[in-house]
Amino acid sequence: MTGFLYSAAQENHIVELRSKEALESCDVSNPIRMYTDGIDNVMLDGEGPRYFASSTVDGCKSGLKLHVDVLPQIPKPIKAQSTADMVAAAPLPSGSARAVEATLLLWSCVVVAMVGYLVI
Repeated sequence: MTGFLYSAAQENHIVELRSKEALESCDVSNPIRMYTDGIDNVMLDGEGPRYFASSTVDGCKSGLKLHVDVLPQIPKPIKAQSTADMVAAAPLPSGSARAVEATLLLWSCVVVAMVGYLVI
């Protein structure tokens, strides 16, 4: 899931377009979907290209557009654990848990920054 944050009060919205050609030419006249709340979460389900842009031609032509390639999810292999492995597994020290939380926070900021240029 990804998100868009923009000013809905200014009548600027985000549209999802049907094709790369529509995105490149900023043809926002026939979108698949329009996001109008100002804070929208977009499910990136399925795989393949997705095209998002400002709902205004001027905004789109100014670069407020995004092409996203949704890749297939790779299933994680299921590893059988023996009872001995489960008993031997120790919890992470609090410093390691904090490092994991900090890494997740950093990646969240990177995703927001990548999507942030669509802020209108």
